[in-house]
Amino acid sequence: MPYHHGNLRRALLDAALDTIATDGVAALNLRDLARRCGVSHAAPTHHFGDRRGLLTAIATEGYDGLAAATAATWDETGSFLEVGVAYVRYAVAHPGHFPVMFRPDLVDPADPELARASSASAAMLYGPVGSVVAVDGDAARRIAGTAAWALVHGIATLWLQGSLRGGPIDDPEALTRAAARHLFEPTTG
Repeated sequence: MPYHHGNLRRALLDAALDTIATDGVAALNLRDLARRCGVSHAAPTHHFGDRRGLLTAIATEGYDGLAAATAATWDETGSFLEVGVAYVRYAVAHPGHFPVMFRPDLVDPADPELARASSASAAMLYGPVGSVVAVDGDAARRIAGTAAWALVHGIATLWLQGSLRGGPIDDPEALTRAAARHLFEPTTG
């Protein structure tokens, strides 16, 4: 997809996201990215500095999108379970962002925009303000949030890797709801 006119930064991000989604993070390199966009090899460097800067921008964008998606779900449903489902839905819909977002080895952890976006995203996973997460104290709240994050992140990661497809529940959102209910609601039998 050669770049013609308009927002080169966006074109570079989109091409990078496509590469990551189809070939993985390891396949991303700035020279190939420039070639795909039909621009000089210096163009990505001008916008992002280096590969780490590009990946930091991708992670920041991903965290912002995840925070918006989970906050909107909370506002719409008031359900912490549905916030978890929104997390999985976002991951599945953004296979170029998701593999970068949780890889501190790939990004610049000192980037202030990344820190802001990551914090906004994490806040939703530790129980939105006024949520039904019934725990006393900050430590208990963080443990409950970590358990919830581990569940939905694990489902999202395994789904994107193809490990859960074709299983007894072949829909990532339905699987997330069923797994959460299985863990937190008593079963009979």
